[in-house]
Amino acid sequence: MSRRVLQAAMIATLCAACQSEGAAQRAASADQPFTVTEVADFDTPWAMAFLPGSGLPLTNMALLTEKEGKLWLVDVTNGKRTEVGGVPNAVVAGQGGLGDVMPHPDFAGNQRVYLSFVEGGPGGTSGAALGYGTLDLSNVAAPALKDFKVIWRQQPKESGSGHFSHRIAFGPDGYLYLTSGERQEMTPAQEFGGNLGKVLRLTAEGAPAPGNPWASRGGVAAEFWSMGHRNLLGIQFAPDGRLWESEMGPKGGDEINLILPGKNYGWPLVSNGSHYDGKDIPDHKQGDGFEAPKVWWTPSISPGAMMIYTGDKFPQWKGDALVGALSGEALIRVDIDGDKATKAENWPMGARIRAVDQGPDGSVYLLQDGNSGGKLLRLDPK
Repeated sequence: MSRRVLQAAMIATLCAACQSEGAAQRAASADQPFTVTEVADFDTPWAMAFLPGSGLPLTNMALLTEKEGKLWLVDVTNGKRTEVGGVPNAVVAGQGGLGDVMPHPDFAGNQRVYLSFVEGGPGGTSGAALGYGTLDLSNVAAPALKDFKVIWRQQPKESGSGHFSHRIAFGPDGYLYLTSGERQEMTPAQEFGGNLGKVLRLTAEGAPAPGNPWASRGGVAAEFWSMGHRNLLGIQFAPDGRLWESEMGPKGGDEINLILPGKNYGWPLVSNGSHYDGKDIPDHKQGDGFEAPKVWWTPSISPGAMMIYTGDKFPQWKGDALVGALSGEALIRVDIDGDKATKAENWPMGARIRAVDQGPDGSVYLLQDGNSGGKLLRLDPK
């Protein structure tokens, strides 16, 4: 039996275990301090982002991706959605397809929107890619991305259909931060010849940003901001400028990391989880030369995307991380205090939560995974 087939069988067994573990977690969860309102149905929602701008036509408009390759313009006040044209063709298989969406920080001036997606390669291989286009809203009935161009690619492309990651965040320094998963190959996370298993810091045009920690190595290593990562499905800056990331471990060892330049986070050499076949991986320990997670979970919760809350509707959450749990079927709050983080509430949602975002008025929006009936949900205080 091949390594990939064996791994897939182990993952299936683990997922069954995760469901029972998730039930136990939900039974012990705190009461929900929010109401849940269904805004719209989707097949496979994966990411969303509100369009910045003070004009009333855009205030409540968000872009939402579906893994199968569709991009929607959604009015969250009534759930009305309009498909956006000009989207790149994505290879849809396993965890891959159309991925993250992020307006440029100066969207009001340039109408630029970034998309990540999976593209094919030779011999049935694939890899994540990143590009941008100009969002044309001149015809509200037929919005479109114009002149889309690809500016970055995962190297190398691999077989299989997992651990693409490809989440996007713009930093206060104006640069673009991108997560690149290790494609279930493990060892590339520790290698300098490819950009798998890394957090990358790029210019708005996809080039390595100046001042990156491994720039002197040249080549693709000039993109790296940090390394030693597995499957990084959430990334966001806190108001104080610190960068936080959520990452799936193997069998246990899911992580929330404070991302620091030039640091190695250890995968696959260390982890607070174990391999799917039960083989041990050395735990993080002080002095091992690797950056340890600030928060970790064993058994797994399977963290999806995360968000740092900055609104006023839930003042008790301000500055904290809200994490969507997939196998854990929950919304989880992680208390953040400067460079420290601790686990807080775990609210059961009864479905896989793929992503979390914040609306202009401070409401919290969740994407319920398509495996359990895809939905866009809004949370408001009780």
